[in-house]
Amino acid sequence: MSVNATAVNVTAAAPTRRPRSRALRIAAAPLTVAALAVGGLPLAAAAEADPGERRSRPAAGCLWAGTTYPQQSSVVAGGVGYTCGTEAGAPHWFAGAVSGKASTAPTPGAIANPTGQFSSGARQPGTAYTDYCVGNQLIPGTDDVYQVVRTSGGLLWKAATPIGQWKFDTERPAETWRTPSLCIDGTLT
Repeated sequence: MSVNATAVNVTAAAPTRRPRSRALRIAAAPLTVAALAVGGLPLAAAAEADPGERRSRPAAGCLWAGTTYPQQSSVVAGGVGYTCGTEAGAPHWFAGAVSGKASTAPTPGAIANPTGQFSSGARQPGTAYTDYCVGNQLIPGTDDVYQVVRTSGGLLWKAATPIGQWKFDTERPAETWRTPSLCIDGTLT
């Protein structure tokens, strides 16, 4: 008899699990809806959006020497006008015409990694930070104007034009303190 009683209890316990899990689903549904609403996804958009559709956000403003400028704004640096826009969905400075105007944006020079300080397209005169070696020959960074370029690894300075094409309104960056003895097989030590 105890075998049948156990079987009856097991059978009786099974129906109580179904309503409990259904009750949990019903109780969790408002939490899911609330999470979507709080997470910034409007319910109408969630219901109507095509799963394959990708919405793009407008690019933020462009950085120049740590200051953010709004999209479509312009600055002058080194005798050239630059306009903030987007390239490949990211903020980018587009060089315009040569300007006789004084610089309206700071020109500290390429003194450090541009990430968080400059957007791609921005240009700055070279400094000792941009020194490099070719074999055992030192190439002073102050010989060129450097432009911020976007790579798969992030932003970096790349030589763009000779320094003679930069109009200085302020003091030039200091000459490099390095010597060719710091170049060993093309590596700056």
